[in-house]
Amino acid sequence: MQLISNVLSGELDVESVLTMMEDSGLRGLGGAGFPTGRKWRIVRGQDGPRLMAINIDEGEPGTFKDLFYLERDPHRFMDGMLIAAWAVGIEKIYIYLRDEYAACRTMLEAEIAKLIENPPVENMPEIQLRRGVGAYICGEESAMIESIEGKRGMPRLRPPYVAEVGLFGRPTLEHNMESLHWVRDILEQGPELLTQHGRHDRVGLRSFSVSGRVNKPGVHLAPAGITMRELIAEYCGGMEAGHEFYGYFPGGASGGILPASLGDIPLDFDTLQEYGCFIGSAAIVVFSDQDKARDLAVNAMQFFEDESCGQCTPCRVGTGKAVALMKEPSWNESLLTELSEVMVDASICGLGQAAPNPVLCVMKYFPEELMSAEMK
Repeated sequence: MQLISNVLSGELDVESVLTMMEDSGLRGLGGAGFPTGRKWRIVRGQDGPRLMAINIDEGEPGTFKDLFYLERDPHRFMDGMLIAAWAVGIEKIYIYLRDEYAACRTMLEAEIAKLIENPPVENMPEIQLRRGVGAYICGEESAMIESIEGKRGMPRLRPPYVAEVGLFGRPTLEHNMESLHWVRDILEQGPELLTQHGRHDRVGLRSFSVSGRVNKPGVHLAPAGITMRELIAEYCGGMEAGHEFYGYFPGGASGGILPASLGDIPLDFDTLQEYGCFIGSAAIVVFSDQDKARDLAVNAMQFFEDESCGQCTPCRVGTGKAVALMKEPSWNESLLTELSEVMVDASICGLGQAAPNPVLCVMKYFPEELMSAEMK
């Protein structure tokens, strides 16, 4: 807590902190990638009272980085949380924690109690720990806010954005847990902590949650812009014995599917969109020649169907229709493409907009898998 005492005692003023955060290049690590320093300035510029919501629901299939860091170094996250609250002028903090993370809940309850008993600063914001009950949709910031308010977790139409009208109608600083995890180190070591890393013309560090057919799955901190082949070889101990690299999810179930032939694309924000994919929370799922991209896409779409909040027709009906079409021996590609376009264009939030990514990627990159048994 020494850094917090130094910062909050005035050794670093608000403008200096905001500038360091901007210069660090830190972006939102829950998936959207919005620049952190800019977000702090935007919310600080709104009329008070201002609130803060921290999303540790971590519902994207394949991601577990927040759990990894929270279990090993909770105080780094809490330091970042309090510094952000001080810099932005936050009056109340809400931590939205996935209910399956029971051990983390017990730990955070104890640590929050210690903070309340011995606050590092006068007028420390009130901190509330709220339960997330496993709804994937609550990874979307406005759906999480609805859930915190005691309502069904359903995305809001935007604008207005949560930075302007968020929790209980107040300007809200919304963050992923890992974004706050890096704040203390940036202020202690300087913005170059992140900017000195990177590959292939990209800058920064990324926490990759890697699972699948590799020898060393887990959370791997690697330079932004590293390629999939480099990540497997240098951090994951190569592919499992008897398995040949065939493809990968670069950003969880919603991030699309790419073949091994595109394993040399830099993995970072803004590098995958031209391929119909995105990095999101950097949840990497590696599959081999013993898997089928078609089956993985069906599984992903079934997940989206189950997790749709049901608020908008394109997502609620579209995911179910897509599952039925994808289970046919031969895919009706023209109909699936048309259905995907409607979901992308008309869904309220990112769940429905991103749900077609796996099916579109299979049709584009794995066409040989779509031949029916008769055609083969």
